[in-house]
Amino acid sequence: MHELAITQSVVDAVCERAAGRPVRTVRVRVGALTAVVPDSMRFCFDLVTGGTVAEGAVLEIDQPRGTALCRSCGADFTLDDLILLCACGSADVEVTAGRELEIVSMRVG
Repeated sequence: MHELAITQSVVDAVCERAAGRPVRTVRVRVGALTAVVPDSMRFCFDLVTGGTVAEGAVLEIDQPRGTALCRSCGADFTLDDLILLCACGSADVEVTAGRELEIVSMRVG
């Protein structure tokens, strides 16, 4: 379960930035193509925040869909999974969204 390590890193960064202030909300952006399961991340968040300034905080997860640009035909298209194929049959695609994994914001106080 790589969600545990990822969530631990998020909580470590949030707690460091909070500088002792209680954290109320953490919002992250986890692209659909990252293979991170949001429900697993929520479960792990509750585990790793125990005893920290983020204990009891709410984790909000934005999960943008994957998108790509086909270099062969120029089509922009949505990716529902990690199969990087354009409808034209080309695998020469550039992923333009869906691989994000970032802390967007946090509310303290």
